[in-house]
Amino acid sequence: MNHFARRTAAGGAALVAATGLLLAAGCGDDDKDKVDSAVSSVITTLPGGAGSETTTDHADHTDGSATATTEAGEGTGSATSTATAAGESTTISGPNGDITVSGEVYKKYVAAGAAASPLGAPEEAQESGPNGGQYQDFEGGTVYWSPETGAHIVWGEIREAWEENGGANGTLGYPTSDEKDIPGGKQSDFTGGTITWVGGQTTVTPK
Repeated sequence: MNHFARRTAAGGAALVAATGLLLAAGCGDDDKDKVDSAVSSVITTLPGGAGSETTTDHADHTDGSATATTEAGEGTGSATSTATAAGESTTISGPNGDITVSGEVYKKYVAAGAAASPLGAPEEAQESGPNGGQYQDFEGGTVYWSPETGAHIVWGEIREAWEENGGANGTLGYPTSDEKDIPGGKQSDFTGGTITWVGGQTTVTPK
């Protein structure tokens, strides 16, 4: 199994390709003009053949938010995606309904490249983890956050091995680093040890 392959939902990344621009523009609390400028520059091409169109709502939102809606007409890729950027969260509409990414998970998601990154679109709402933590699953991986460790991404075979060992509830605990390069492979650090992926083999090393 290719360690670098990430799970993808059909058309998911295309549906929300504009979200990265919106999120980056929406980080400021008092700069509505930048949000509107980012929204006005969004051009999204969706698979689905004839009838595709992009519309942008420039309504003067009192909270400084902006909304972009992209619709595809007839064809196999027909779908509608709406992304709203405001404050420290974003809500994405997709096949699983409206899903919000917020707080520290949102900040990590934006830093990673949002929907345009290998993480892709969110698959479900944020959930609570042990010791006051939060996590959220995306198409290509999961963002985990705790007050002690901060927010980090876990994916691929390292994620599978971590979950087999109990995930955040297991002896390895929360991730303390993103996946990083090591000679011959990858490594992620956790509060209770490390997991490496080298030469197609995954090794769990407790502290």
